[in-house]
Amino acid sequence: MSELVTGEAVALELRPARLPSRALAVLLDLVAAVAVYVVVTIALVAATASLDEAAQTAISIALFVLVLVGGPILVETLSHGRSLGKMACGLRVVRDDGGPIRFRHALVRGLIGVIEILMTLGVVACIASLVSARGRRLGDVFAGTLVVRERVPVGQTGFVPPPPPWLAGRFSGLDLSAVPDGLWLAVRQYLTRMGQLDPQVGWSMAERLAADLAGRTGAPVPPGVPPAAYLAAVVQERQAREARRAFGHGSAGGGGPVGPAGPAGAYVPPVYLAAAVAPDVRPAAYPPADPGAVVRGERVAPPQEGSSADRPSTGFAPPA
Repeated sequence: MSELVTGEAVALELRPARLPSRALAVLLDLVAAVAVYVVVTIALVAATASLDEAAQTAISIALFVLVLVGGPILVETLSHGRSLGKMACGLRVVRDDGGPIRFRHALVRGLIGVIEILMTLGVVACIASLVSARGRRLGDVFAGTLVVRERVPVGQTGFVPPPPPWLAGRFSGLDLSAVPDGLWLAVRQYLTRMGQLDPQVGWSMAERLAADLAGRTGAPVPPGVPPAAYLAAVVQERQAREARRAFGHGSAGGGGPVGPAGPAGAYVPPVYLAAAVAPDVRPAAYPPADPGAVVRGERVAPPQEGSSADRPSTGFAPPA
């Protein structure tokens, strides 16, 4: 992937086309151009048979330039960077900022392509593509363009695995406001691809990500919790908070707790608004063990006695 930054400071991740696919696209374009050139030449020879040799030579040169040079420039301009060969290979020519090319970009690429592709049989273009980090030839460098892949092979869609049931709701008191988006992205990418990693490498990577995440939240990883399970539980807690915020839970006026949201039987701790929390009280990283402890500025009531048959089975016990 190649990260391009647009004029609006938006980062685009594009797949630059490599030499094999670009060479195949150029070969298809040359075959089509030569076929058109041969057909048009035969027609012009029959139509200009009465002209002298100098006129026929001038017409042949003009036809060569028009078909083999002007044709690709015109096609790339009208199709915004998609010639016949590039459409067959799933490629497109774009600007350095990811936008569609215009006539001046296609003109520079076409004129330099005569030297590095037609006159040198593609040797200069191959060397330049191999040297360039993004596979660009000289025409792309001078025109400020890049050939990217439009069609990406379809793979299995990665999903974040759920945490173990005994970790559900355990990290509801974590302060996740200091965790940057880059760390969240790294954690999600690890969770979606940890099945493809070597077990030892995956374990060390999970430990490093868990340590970074614990440093940002200010609470250490609980002993006995595997780092991958810890990451999955924290990511699930963040998703649950975002879902409650997106669907309006926790944003109503007033200072009381908002009713629990989620599927039936799932435990969701009450969310208190900032107005009900004292300014000098910081939320606890984990629910305290004693029944009379203070969580988020409110006293937690001890669990009520009752038979287990009266309560739905949720897979885990709420913290005392």
